[in-house]
Amino acid sequence: MHGTLPNTDLKEDIRDYWSRRSETFDLAFGHRIPQGPEFDAWAAAIRERLGPEPRRVLELACGTGEVTRLLLSLGHEVTALDFSEAMLAVARKKHADAKGLRFLLADAENPMEPDESYDAIVCRHLVWTLTTPAQAFAEWYRMLKPGGTLLFFDGDWAAPTPLGRLASRAIAVLDRLVGTDPHYDGAMSDRHANIMARLPFGDGLTVDRVLPLLETAGFRDMTIGSHASIAKAQRRTADLRNRLRTLLYRRFILCCRKPA
Repeated sequence: MHGTLPNTDLKEDIRDYWSRRSETFDLAFGHRIPQGPEFDAWAAAIRERLGPEPRRVLELACGTGEVTRLLLSLGHEVTALDFSEAMLAVARKKHADAKGLRFLLADAENPMEPDESYDAIVCRHLVWTLTTPAQAFAEWYRMLKPGGTLLFFDGDWAAPTPLGRLASRAIAVLDRLVGTDPHYDGAMSDRHANIMARLPFGDGLTVDRVLPLLETAGFRDMTIGSHASIAKAQRRTADLRNRLRTLLYRRFILCCRKPA
C-alpha cells in the first residue's frame, strides 16, 4: 500500500491544479480553439487521421470541451472524459444543447469503459501528464475496437527548441514592457513545475520515448505528424507574444492503430 501513495498524491495534485484553472483555462493561449483559421486547422488534422465517416470517439482529458467541439463538428459520437469535476462543469455548460455527447467523470489512465467499445481515442496535451504511461496505453488499447485509432496531440514541454529559447527571451522582454500574462499558467506556474518534476515524462515527452511503450501495448501503424499547420493558423490571429509562444516547444501529432 505504501508504494501507491506517492502516485495517489501526484494524481490528486494534478486534479487540484487543473480544477483550480478551470474557470480561466480558456483565457490561456493554446487552450481555447477559436472559430476561424485555428479551428479549421485542428479539424483538418483530426479529419485526416480519423477519416470522414462518423466514429464512436472517446475523448480523454476533455478539459473545458474545446476538442469536444471539434469532434462534434465532424459528426462523431463523443464520450468526453475528465477527472476534474470543475473542468467538466465548464464543458457541460459550453455544450448544454449538444447531441451525440456523453460526459464522464473518470481517470483517463483507467477509464473502466468496456472492452472494444470505441472506434477512436483522442486526446490533446494529456500524454505528458500520465503517471503510469505503459498501463494507460494498455487500457486504451483494450477499449479500442479492432482496427481502431489512437490519436494524440502533444509535445516536449520540458525544454524549448533552439528557436524557442530565442522566443522565450523575447517574451521575457515583452513581459517587462507590457506586464505578464496572468492566464498563461498564471501564478500557479511553480505548482506546474512541481508536478512536472514528478512525472515519467516530466523531463521531456519525445516520439522516441513514447513509441516503444505504444508498441509494447500492441499498437501498430505509427505515424508522426507535424503541428506546423496548427501553429501557423494560431499565428494568423495571435498578438506578438502569443505568436512567439507557438515557437517555444517541439510539438507533434501521433496516430497509431489497433490491428484489425
